[in-house]
This record gives sequence, structure tokens and C-alpha cells, in this order.
Amino acid sequence: MPAASSSIPGSDLDARYGRSPQANRNNRIVVVTVAIAFVAVFTAWLVWGGLLEAPAKFEAKDTGYEITDESTVSVTWQFNVPVDTDARCAVQALNSTFAIVGWKVVDVPASDQRNRSLTETIRTTELAVSGLIYRCWLT
Repeated sequence: MPAASSSIPGSDLDARYGRSPQANRNNRIVVVTVAIAFVAVFTAWLVWGGLLEAPAKFEAKDTGYEITDESTVSVTWQFNVPVDTDARCAVQALNSTFAIVGWKVVDVPASDQRNRSLTETIRTTELAVSGLIYRCWLT
């Protein structure tokens, strides 16, 4: 004669493998806790990263260049930066194959003017065919 089974078929297997109402409740608690932790960390990252604070805005735009001789080029650019903010700009000269033949990092001191026109002379290793701003950053 077979042994008597429990009143609910399969409940022994559910209990053995963790499929009980208590386990489901625990799983839900873990998922909700992880979701809340993720939202908290993401919010803290946004605040720390400065999403709520307006970043300093600046813009550098090439306006021209002048080839002085085989080893010199002058680059002119408009620089728009907040008042009393120091910056640096990398200026480059290119040859006919777009290889860099001259490079200079220029310190742009703070000023009471937001928009300025700047010119820098760069020494080159060979004849340049253009000069331009590579990149500017706040210091």
C-alpha cells in the first residue's frame, strides 16, 4: 500500500525547491530593494555629475590663418568664454596632406570680456597650408 501523500499535490516539491508563498514574498522584497537602491545611486550620480548645475559654456571658432613663411603660420580665432575664466587652447598647423606640422598650447588668461579675437603664431616643420584650433578647455 502506498504511503499517504499530503493534501495538496506537488506541495512537497514546491517546498523542497523554494517555491512557497514565503519564498515569493522574499523574492519580491529583494527585487524592490535592488530597484530602490539603483534609483538612489542613479540620482546621486546625476546630482554629483552636475546635471542640476549649469556648466560653464565656451566656444572657440576658427576665423582665419595667414602663412607668413615656410616655417610660420598665424592662426586667428574667436573665443567666447565666461568672464574671469582661464582657459587653454591647442592650435595646430597642417600641411597639404593634413599632417600636423606645427602645434602649440596657448594659455588664454581670464578677461573682463566674454568674446575675444585671439591670434597666435606657430612655428612649423615644413610649409603649412592651413592653421586652426584643435581644442580648448577651461583651466
